[in-house]
Amino acid sequence: MGTIKMSGLKLHTYPNNYRANKALIAAAYAGVAIDVPAFEFRKDNKTPEFLRLNPMGKVPCLETPKGGIFESNAIARYVARLRADSGLMGGSFYEQGQVDQWLDFSANELEPARNVWLYPFIGVMQFNQKAYTEAKKDVERIFGILNQHLLHHTYMVGNQVTLADIVLVSALADLYAKVLAPEFIAPFANVTRWFNTCINQCAFVKVLGKFEFATEELKVAGGAKKEEKKEKKPEPKKEEKKPEAKKEEAGDDEPAAPKKPKSELDLLPPSPMILDNIKRLAFSQPPFYNNFFPELWPQFDGEGWSWWLARYNYNADNKIYFQTCNLLGGFLQRCDSVRRYSMGVHVLTGNPDEETPPFSVFGAYMFRGDKVPKEMLEDNPDAEYYTWSKLDWKSEAGQAKLLELFTAEKVEGEHVLERRYMK
Repeated sequence: MGTIKMSGLKLHTYPNNYRANKALIAAAYAGVAIDVPAFEFRKDNKTPEFLRLNPMGKVPCLETPKGGIFESNAIARYVARLRADSGLMGGSFYEQGQVDQWLDFSANELEPARNVWLYPFIGVMQFNQKAYTEAKKDVERIFGILNQHLLHHTYMVGNQVTLADIVLVSALADLYAKVLAPEFIAPFANVTRWFNTCINQCAFVKVLGKFEFATEELKVAGGAKKEEKKEKKPEPKKEEKKPEAKKEEAGDDEPAAPKKPKSELDLLPPSPMILDNIKRLAFSQPPFYNNFFPELWPQFDGEGWSWWLARYNYNADNKIYFQTCNLLGGFLQRCDSVRRYSMGVHVLTGNPDEETPPFSVFGAYMFRGDKVPKEMLEDNPDAEYYTWSKLDWKSEAGQAKLLELFTAEKVEGEHVLERRYMK
């Protein structure tokens, strides 16, 4: 298959971005030439030139002769469609639907769990034991689904590699290379057989290089250091030397696993309102307790807690339903460090046909303290794309707005198409 050369086709991304790999592997299969210029993340994506291509300021972003295309699955679809005879989008309308099905499955099921598991290793997300445990369970469940499907199929769709295989393998590659130990993947032989089949094809090798599987699960560095500390404790034998040994241990551990500085929220005066009790009340009746707010207000500590409305700044740009859904999932996945100080809801509204844009995104959050904490504004990179306004929880209008966002079928006159709670 020859190579299609298109003037000005550039993929802007930082190196080794699994989302960018989707398009690059598709390009290798389709014979599409794509230039990947040098890119400095957090600098080049803030320039006016880049923001004209992608107002979100995120990567990957494909620069085409007609303008920019962002969102990794949209980019991969565009590249695949440049060469219809490649078969990457499926050989029939039914197969095309199946390809789209697995792309959505990857975006909504696999990738959120993948990122929670892997991001602490690269400093994008703070490690959280509960989130790690849940993500690992989610990946195991997803592997079970894939394993059953691949029991009777060589590839995800049809009899050849399609974009479904490319997108899923791109998302799975770092898992297999870093954290999926042999004992984890052992029950999922069909998935590993399929993964091996794909990564050894030339187009995958061109982008991913020679692949090596993990021999054990990579652990967060701080955890390993703590285990070493435990082994050293019994060494001092004489009582008079114990204080000195403890001092040395503390000094040894500090540079490797520094204690996390206290949040300024931990320094606030104690509140009589316990967040865990409030969350138990809120979610005692799935998905949300209908009588929550009438029972909350008599006990609400307005001096220790506050309510905030979050309005997405670019709702007019939300043209595609599933991509807008991803905004909700992505935002909540990045809220780990603020969960112990907050609870809230994110909603997506629009036309109930889920096809007619635009779609709007809103959120409402209860925070410890009287302002939006830095655990939200600084630790969640998506928070900067929202306008935050404090709600007067004592007023009828403020209480009505919260009831609307948490429970109503319509928000600001638009149908609620998706509602997700931060617990």
